[in-house]
Amino acid sequence: MGGKVWLVGGGPGDPGLFTLRGKEVLEQAEVVVYDALVGPGVLSMIPETARLIYAGKRSGNHTLPQETINRILLEEAQKGYRVVRLKGGDPFLFGRGGEELELLREHGIPFEVVPGVTSALAVPAYNGIPVTHRDFCSSVHIITGHKRADSADNLDFEALVRGGGTLIFLMGVRALPEICAGLVNAGMAPDTPAAVLENGTTARQRRIVATVSTLPEASAQSGIQPPAVIVVGPVCSLAEQFSWYEKRPLAGVRILLTRPKQLISGLSAMLRLQGAEVLEYPAITTELTEDKETLDTVILKLGQGDFDWLVFTSPSGVRIFLEQLMERSDLRVLAGVRLAAIGRGSEKELRKYGLRADFIPSVYDGRTLGTELAGICGAGERILIPRAAAGNPELIEELSKGDHLILTDLPLYHTVHRTPRILDETEFLQREDVDFAVFTSASTVRGFVESAHGIDLTGLRAVCIGRQTQREADRFGMRTWVAAEATLESLVACVEQAAAELGLTEH
Repeated sequence: MGGKVWLVGGGPGDPGLFTLRGKEVLEQAEVVVYDALVGPGVLSMIPETARLIYAGKRSGNHTLPQETINRILLEEAQKGYRVVRLKGGDPFLFGRGGEELELLREHGIPFEVVPGVTSALAVPAYNGIPVTHRDFCSSVHIITGHKRADSADNLDFEALVRGGGTLIFLMGVRALPEICAGLVNAGMAPDTPAAVLENGTTARQRRIVATVSTLPEASAQSGIQPPAVIVVGPVCSLAEQFSWYEKRPLAGVRILLTRPKQLISGLSAMLRLQGAEVLEYPAITTELTEDKETLDTVILKLGQGDFDWLVFTSPSGVRIFLEQLMERSDLRVLAGVRLAAIGRGSEKELRKYGLRADFIPSVYDGRTLGTELAGICGAGERILIPRAAAGNPELIEELSKGDHLILTDLPLYHTVHRTPRILDETEFLQREDVDFAVFTSASTVRGFVESAHGIDLTGLRAVCIGRQTQREADRFGMRTWVAAEATLESLVACVEQAAAELGLTEH
């Protein structure tokens, strides 16, 4: 099959505004050419197998000239690859998408365009500004504040003022004084409401609402920087009345989440639902151990009825073991085997396979699981424990105190520390631009520290799922909070409590 290019709009930053079609295409990509303004939540969706080419553009700083980007798309498609050109916002709204397609069309390369949610509409909406309103205006005009270097054309401010609709300027922060002066000189009332909206749809979202005559000074005093959207028109007066983004429990809170990639989406969704911006940074991954012969033997014995209990200590253990079991047999071999899970996360993973836990301890840790399970097991019962090769010894220690229990501790997988290819957490840490790191296990703490490239993590705010995880974070000098229970729901509640305690939210 020949190569093809997809021009995909990544939206304004919030990954919840990335389209379903965009995600579908991105997951099939072999080469991804991506921009600076694509949000980290969207970047985290790029498959591990895709080759990455950075083509970021910031004001006055272009990593690659546009002509080079056009040629890269052509050459990669000619090699037969599925190429995704991932752009911030919408590719056909000041995104030079049309220019990128011209060369492809000349050479007969097939392409598709996947529209994206534009910041021109999304950012005002996230700031409580409806770009049209029946009582104020019936039209909206989107203008670029950044002109081509070889163009001497000036904006027709008289025409913009005469149109009477809401004016939205993209890429115009540097030219804000000239834009506002041009509108006033063209006859716009100096007291017309106007706003500049910085970092819209992210945790660092800010808005300055003033008038067209006072906005440049107000913006300068507040230190507004790109990316930002400028809105001019009476609808800006509705911002306070219709504001909603900052009223969510974790609005304005940026969280670094270090859970394994296979498990990260559920917790991310829960935190984002409460208003947090989540930087997904899976600092560890799991790999099956090489001792497949032992695994084959254990699963054969399981089918022969040689085990009374199957004990899971993590969602990863559930997923990996059951996947391996079904490669060799099917779930019928579990008939008559009772299942124990260390907590609600492992129980939830079991339910994905149509299974239910027969036993969950009162406290979700290895010591309690071992103590309480040993208390309900009969003499000589046979227990299989598929888990990480470097598992917590407390579980085995407590089960060994049982009535002649027969234990099979199966090293099923290794936890491997990894550094994600795109999101560089050191950049955020050095800027002190992360409010909390959230850890769901001691191994995620160790993986995160190893990938932090020698950065002093003393004082980093860390929210931990349990005491063992907290002890590991304390060891590196982090300032820690621990969830009341070892559940994701309790972990999210703990983040909310810590944010409120520190005055990071209004709640």
